[in-house]
Amino acid sequence: MRRPARWTEPMDASMTDADVKWLRSRQPFASMDESAFPRGAPIEGIIRGDTRLHRCEPGEVIVREGDYGNSAFLVLSGETSVLVDSLDPKLLGRPPVEKKSWIDALGEYLGQSYLGRSKLVEARRPDQVTTDLPANDEHDNQNNPASIRQVDDRPAVFLQDFGGVLKGSNTITIGPGELFGEVAAMYRSPRTATVIAKTETTLLEIRWQGLRILRRDPCFADTLDKHYRENWLTVHLRELPLLRHLPEAGLERVAKATQMRSYGRMEWNADYKKSRTLPVEQQIASEPLVASEGAMPTDLIIVRSGFARLSQAYGASERTTAYLGKGHLFGLEEVATNSARTDNSAPRTLKHSLRAVGFLDTLQIPVEVFATEILPFVRRSELPEQVAALLQNQDADRSGKEDRRKSNRDKAVAKSDWNDLPTSGGQRFQPTGLLEFVVQNRLNNGQQAMVIDLHRCTRCDDCVRACAATHDGNPRFTRQGISHERLQFTQACMQCDDPVCMIGCPTGAITRNDETGVVGIHESICVGCGVCASSCPYENINMVQVQDHAGRPYTDIATQKPIQKATKCDMCQDSPSGPACAAACPHDALVRIDLTQSKPLRDWLDQRGAT
Repeated sequence: MRRPARWTEPMDASMTDADVKWLRSRQPFASMDESAFPRGAPIEGIIRGDTRLHRCEPGEVIVREGDYGNSAFLVLSGETSVLVDSLDPKLLGRPPVEKKSWIDALGEYLGQSYLGRSKLVEARRPDQVTTDLPANDEHDNQNNPASIRQVDDRPAVFLQDFGGVLKGSNTITIGPGELFGEVAAMYRSPRTATVIAKTETTLLEIRWQGLRILRRDPCFADTLDKHYRENWLTVHLRELPLLRHLPEAGLERVAKATQMRSYGRMEWNADYKKSRTLPVEQQIASEPLVASEGAMPTDLIIVRSGFARLSQAYGASERTTAYLGKGHLFGLEEVATNSARTDNSAPRTLKHSLRAVGFLDTLQIPVEVFATEILPFVRRSELPEQVAALLQNQDADRSGKEDRRKSNRDKAVAKSDWNDLPTSGGQRFQPTGLLEFVVQNRLNNGQQAMVIDLHRCTRCDDCVRACAATHDGNPRFTRQGISHERLQFTQACMQCDDPVCMIGCPTGAITRNDETGVVGIHESICVGCGVCASSCPYENINMVQVQDHAGRPYTDIATQKPIQKATKCDMCQDSPSGPACAAACPHDALVRIDLTQSKPLRDWLDQRGAT
């Protein structure tokens, strides 16, 4: 059996030798130093395997604000417009979810109770199936100003009056030779703006793997780093509570010294099924090592996206002690202690090892910069107790009782004002077995995981029936899933913190609600390609055929095949009572809970005496 090569499946199978030669003659590829690239990944190989050419027509939406993506776009010809201001979601085919009133919800319940539930499954109105309706249809297109058209071999979303939209919006024009989308691609973050083709445009899409290798060229890497540092790094650093009191000049110096590093595969979902079956010790050993227990800390590590595992040596293997998510810090206690220690005390080494779970993106601040630029502006309450006590003793030695009184005042103020600080110790569960289970199965990715207490559950299936009644006769979950002792983690969409299902949707039909964090599907622009369903590592998205309210299946005019739509748990966003599954459980056995933080599940278990 032949092992798969780096580009066994190129991004664009139709890329020709002529295309590669033409692209190699254009910037930024023309000026790249070939000697900077490894023999197994030459520039021509990256172009052939990790890029794809796109022809975009005027008015086509290229990327949407809020989209997740793993690729950047290089403009080869034509012009694109970046909308500085947020666009009305309706223009992108994403109308807001309208909540039912209590009267409507009660009427629906009574109708199902006395008249019986409809036998039609997944029934839709025409405007819920497509945006391209004839003008004289009773459900006209006024509420759906976006349309879907086929461009070459792919579906694309267009704005009907894109000229008027651009004219009334604050825009930035991007022309040939300029790159956009690289920040979202490199640092696993949502797109910050919508980009529309202003004229007929030719784009080169460069996926994340190729973009990372292209950074071997010093000039290209400097361009990307300069753009990120000038526009985003200080913003991301200022979001950290630990740095919020730094003066601007100090923040600039910290930003200049900060290193950006990534570990693991961005497409961690591709390895998920294989890695979750490994014994815990093998899974830990296979994860990229970021920092090692017992080593001298050289940086304060900030988790920017993804997840990391804290572990300690336990006999001949490792034992998980906590996990870290976005905004958490690693090494704060050791770095701060070493920065504040006296000359006659020994330096502290790292108490834990840090490993990437799937994919991890970090910002790393050198210890020297932390000591000179950050520590003087950090309140004592924001530091580990041991470090705070050390600094307070030093203050007392220098300034006497007055400084101790001031420290007490600061501590009293901090007690009421700084409760929003994330712990540097990460997220913990007791007993340790549950912690290992949560991390091994990537359940720590779930913001709204469905957890069932099997000691209370009577298997009555009221939760499933309530979900079916709310969603056109088709429940959005099954009452099954992996279990740990008395807890079952049910197979329902968890509204992931890192929603890999949103990467690759050609029309942007799958989106995250900015206010609730719920990942939803706008069916009117869903083309039924199944990319989201195949990307979901938890198999919580299903493709279903839809029909009208007379029971007739919708079919595609071009292919005459039934139309499919992606369906998943939407947390009953249109219901005034919230998720029907939890509301219908008569035994309080089911809960929707945030597993990216340990406290909600720990508190829930404590209430039930399950820990």
